Amino acid sequence: MNIESLDLPDEVKRFYLDSGILELYPPQAEAVEKGLLEGRNLLAAIPTASGKTLLAELAMLKSIMAGGKALYIVPLRALASEKFRRFREFSELGIRVGISTGDYDLRDEGLGVNDIIVATSEKTDSLLRNETAWMQEISVVVADEVHLIDSADRGPTLEVTLAKLRRMNPSCQILALSATVGNADELAAWLEAELVVSEWRPTELREGVFFNGTFYCKDWEKPVEKSTKDEAVNLALDTLRKGGQCLVFESSRKNCMAFAKKAASSVKKTLSVEDREVLAGIADEILENSETDISMNLAACVRSGTAFHHAGLTTPLRELVEDGFRAGKIKLISSTPTLAAGLNLPARRVIIRSYRRYSSESGMQPIPVLEYKQMAGRAGRPRLDPYGEAVLVAKSNEEFLFLFENYIEAGAEDIWSKLGTENALRTHVLSTISNGFARTKEELMDFLEATFFAFQYSNFGLSTVVDECLNFLRQEEMLEKTDALISTGFGKLVSRLYIDPLSASRIAKGLKEAETLTELTLLHLICSTPDMRLLYMRNQDYQDINDYVMAHAGEFVKVPSPFNITEYEWFLGEVKTSLLLVDWIHEKSENEICSKFGTGEGDIHAIADIAEWIIHVTAQLARLLGLKGAKEAAELEKRIRYGAAPELMDLLDIRGIGRVRARRLYEAGFRSSAELAGADPAKVATLLGPKIAERIFKQIGVTEAVNEIVEPEPSEKSPSAGQKTISDY
Repeated sequence: MNIESLDLPDEVKRFYLDSGILELYPPQAEAVEKGLLEGRNLLAAIPTASGKTLLAELAMLKSIMAGGKALYIVPLRALASEKFRRFREFSELGIRVGISTGDYDLRDEGLGVNDIIVATSEKTDSLLRNETAWMQEISVVVADEVHLIDSADRGPTLEVTLAKLRRMNPSCQILALSATVGNADELAAWLEAELVVSEWRPTELREGVFFNGTFYCKDWEKPVEKSTKDEAVNLALDTLRKGGQCLVFESSRKNCMAFAKKAASSVKKTLSVEDREVLAGIADEILENSETDISMNLAACVRSGTAFHHAGLTTPLRELVEDGFRAGKIKLISSTPTLAAGLNLPARRVIIRSYRRYSSESGMQPIPVLEYKQMAGRAGRPRLDPYGEAVLVAKSNEEFLFLFENYIEAGAEDIWSKLGTENALRTHVLSTISNGFARTKEELMDFLEATFFAFQYSNFGLSTVVDECLNFLRQEEMLEKTDALISTGFGKLVSRLYIDPLSASRIAKGLKEAETLTELTLLHLICSTPDMRLLYMRNQDYQDINDYVMAHAGEFVKVPSPFNITEYEWFLGEVKTSLLLVDWIHEKSENEICSKFGTGEGDIHAIADIAEWIIHVTAQLARLLGLKGAKEAAELEKRIRYGAAPELMDLLDIRGIGRVRARRLYEAGFRSSAELAGADPAKVATLLGPKIAERIFKQIGVTEAVNEIVEPEPSEKSPSAGQKTISDY
């Protein structure tokens, strides 16, 4: 099926023809035949790299050209940024694109001027809760990675959000994009959608198992040259020699970093002079963005053509790795499974070194087939590779047979709704009532009938769980104590602030019961909420954290009994996370924090990001309920955002001055933007570097100072590098 034959405006067809897309892949053609361009709901369950995004683009552009508006929902912020960059290419068609992934208590009405809005499922849910007006104008909703409904963390939000959007805009077209799953027909039936299921790929995928020096596929085998003692390194070198790139998936951050280091010396020998020059530049950028031990290790790997990729890296570092790989200069990335979840980074060969993952409940367990398929789907770059190879590594004959039977020849599992527990449902019950979707128990159950959970389980047991949620919300005074479902002012604010009602309850009780409100009191209070992401407790942490608790017992709202081992251990995890935040706001270096807490720089920023949001919620709740702590929480919010002491706040309001640069200026006698405006430009340039100084003087309106800034000689080392603020991530 040719692009020219599609029922699309001429300018849209010309856009694709000019970009080299002349005809559709078979699954895309099937989607068009099943009503994609006629406004019908559609579920496309097809492999990675088979053109799912193009289906979304065609449906969105057709609707927008007819006066509609499109919402593109993704599971991850990184994926939102990637899609945003792609859709901005439609600007030549006059299409405006917006993105929204944070600030959960904002309506973001300004986004309504855009034709395509890219948002995470959590942000979409918050826009619905805040009754954002333009949401009613949406004519096409794209749910990317919709199989994540199966996720206990993100699934319930995506499921309820889709149910609400369908209820609010009955004529809206739903386009769901998924990996191949066992029960795609069931998911399509819930969405009342046409179904396109296909195993077709533009690049042939060869799946197999590597054992004893040989790569075995279903109907052929080939030996791999033994260049080193590590079989996975040999597999990577085999691909690199043929002009390909490799992705290696490991079970943990520690292992993926270790493998990138291990492979570095061998990969370096395959690099050209040009490759080495470009890689040196990327490594220098990594060191400009971060000064931690992890970033130095990453830079050393990159100089040799390898890299590691995991959530402990900051967003700028991950983007440098991804861009270097896309440019073909980084030859091998060793990653945790985060890279498999939607980011567009295909490679000639995907090597899965470990098919087991650690579970706190049951130890090391085999990964689901669906997760394996997601990783394997990264193999084969369309138009760049003649084929793709996905390789599992076996260590014994028994494991070899197990991997073939349970992964290579197995189908993906069914997906199941995770909505049917009080933890998952409580926040959505409150928001459904607060938004007016339900005013009685009957109306609430009627709405929940539209969820995937009810579709799969026929509402079995749901009424009992709903009653538990309603009892909790009435007990915590978030609902009026009447038969009618009416949210109180407290309940409305909790829903609008996009926080778990249990978190709000703990915050309110903590503020009431706290005898004193120190930094630690407030930081531990927010870390005790289910919305907070806690650090793991290492063996060496228990004694140190316990000693700290004993010395500061008066600063905690409540210290549980050490004899309740489970509760006390959880409490120690909360305290450890609180202490990381204490060090962050007292300007301890990121490298020191990483070493002390056994975490990554990216984790620091992720935890601080969540903490900033929950402390913001704390200030709002304290004001509404007339509780102590509103002023203290508001001050802490800003300190958490910047990771700095109170005296630096005025300087930190200047864009581009992070905690390190602000402290440098403060110690040099510049305490505010006003003092900076009257400063000697040469002195500021010496402190921060000429380029940073120039940007800052322009920002504060002292343009004449820019002419007085002199660039240093090339041999001089500029002190411009420094830590960024939390908003840069």
